[in-house]
Amino acid sequence: MRHFLSTESWSASEIDSLLATAGELKKHPVNERMKGKSVALLFLNPSMRTRTSFQVGIGQMGGIAVVLQPGQDAWGIEFEPGAVMDGDAEEHVSEVAAVLSRYCDLIAIRAFPKFQDWSYDRQDPVINAVAKHATVPVINMETIVHPCQELALMLTLKEKLGLVRGRRFLLTWTWHPKPLNTAVANSALMIATKMGMDVTLLCPGEQYLLDRRFMRAAKENAENAGGKLSVSHDIEAAYRGQDVVYAKSWGALPYYGKPQDEWALRKQCRHFMVDQKKMSLTDGALFSHCLPLRRNVKATDEVMDADYCVAVQEAENRLHVQKAVMLKLLEGK
Repeated sequence: MRHFLSTESWSASEIDSLLATAGELKKHPVNERMKGKSVALLFLNPSMRTRTSFQVGIGQMGGIAVVLQPGQDAWGIEFEPGAVMDGDAEEHVSEVAAVLSRYCDLIAIRAFPKFQDWSYDRQDPVINAVAKHATVPVINMETIVHPCQELALMLTLKEKLGLVRGRRFLLTWTWHPKPLNTAVANSALMIATKMGMDVTLLCPGEQYLLDRRFMRAAKENAENAGGKLSVSHDIEAAYRGQDVVYAKSWGALPYYGKPQDEWALRKQCRHFMVDQKKMSLTDGALFSHCLPLRRNVKATDEVMDADYCVAVQEAENRLHVQKAVMLKLLEGK
């Protein structure tokens, strides 16, 4: 039995296979390939695209989606091993995962980090606890990585560019009024390097570098795939000649859990917003973002409304790649 927790454990050829399946499903979206199958979707955090795309995708293939929001329309869950459960949680993940495994063929979970202690959160304890106790495959709907978003991004780039190997990919930090999860940035860095792109990570300073685990994985990916990985703090130099600009805001890990302290850095970086002047430095680059995006904060209206913006296409492709992932996991169950 195999899970889809992160693309770190999936090879480039396996990802290409998933993308090929997604492309076929995009052409023929309605089928019966999940007839009689059920999927438990656990949302510990808000969702619009993820929830909609999973529910619609399961339904299009004849399956049943069971949406649960622990602590709201389902019992609160304790994820810590050995916990004395005298707080708000009513049941332990060991029973939750075991019971859902008896009802459903797949379990998917969305569980953001707590933003208190990165040394704890970087272990991805919630989804790993679910995977430990489940007897069916588990899918990551975003934790400290967002592998479904990775696949949607790469399917979009392949549709627009054809071969992506050797193309220049800029992952740029962008302004936001508060520190956000690093998940999408971690994932974009990993998938672009794994698929052989020449990747530049642009951020305001070393404080905004991603966790060493993902920087190391990206470096190894680049070496294995024949691509490149570089880090820049120079906006103009980083944008120049790029084929793809992918924007995301995230928090500075040295200030993790201390947003007021981080503000001293963040408030000086509004100029990282993506605008047409920056995009004009590229080699006619595509622009994308995982969404949601605050217009005229992260990127201008001009950029979002341009023909080169493929953010909505990427969002649509979430539907198709997730269907491919579910079918692959069911095939190997």
